[in-house]
Amino acid sequence: MAEFRLPKNSRMVTGKTWPKPEGATNVRKFQIYRWNEEDGKNPQVDTYFVDLDTCGPMVLDALIKIKTDIDPTLAFRRSCREGICGSCAMNIDGINTLACIYGMDEIKGDVKIYPLPHMPVVRDLIPDLTHFYAQHASIMPWLETKTNRPAKEWKQSIADRKKLDGLYECVMCASCSTSCPSYWWNGDKYLGPAALLHAYRWIIDSRDEATGERLDELDDPFKLYRCHTIMNCAKTCPKGLNPAKAIAEIKQLLVERAA
Repeated sequence: MAEFRLPKNSRMVTGKTWPKPEGATNVRKFQIYRWNEEDGKNPQVDTYFVDLDTCGPMVLDALIKIKTDIDPTLAFRRSCREGICGSCAMNIDGINTLACIYGMDEIKGDVKIYPLPHMPVVRDLIPDLTHFYAQHASIMPWLETKTNRPAKEWKQSIADRKKLDGLYECVMCASCSTSCPSYWWNGDKYLGPAALLHAYRWIIDSRDEATGERLDELDDPFKLYRCHTIMNCAKTCPKGLNPAKAIAEIKQLLVERAA
């Protein structure tokens, strides 16, 4: 499991253990990270017991049941429940993934849930994504054009559209960036796998007319070249994408441009 960024001047402690549901015969144990800056206490791991016979199959189902039936103070993000919005990204059983599409049957033993690693925590399982979103915005994640806008639409061939497959599906959950050691060490300067995958998506879009400017912005020893192809990003991506490949393609484009 990755090391987590604990709040300053704090240490992890054992938290509260909630009672088992009465009469339940199919019970699963959950150990969940808890922290709230307002109470001034150290981060802790609380223990919950969930009756699986009255719960859905996904980890998010269990979290919702815990919040609804056991502990309403538990805080986490969620929205679509279909792996589309990326809101419920967290570290489950040592893996960065989406709780809504991660089945409890994929986990052996107790279910251990922490916020995404190496990011400031707002509360409990909610990471502060302010910097992550700012990095995404810096790569101009939109179609940039210079010619006059067409009367109806910007047309694209089927072949050019196919080049975007494996890129546009990213839901910005931050699972890849928070699994990357290079991002842990240089997150203030290195854009990280998610932002760079999105950058490549716009670089190769046949309708975009700012390829040169985009490559100029990325031709930087930290923004791009801190990637050492460790491949954690591709391994952990809940959508099965390969940010490392996109980063390698950007590097290749820069080499070809300089030749």
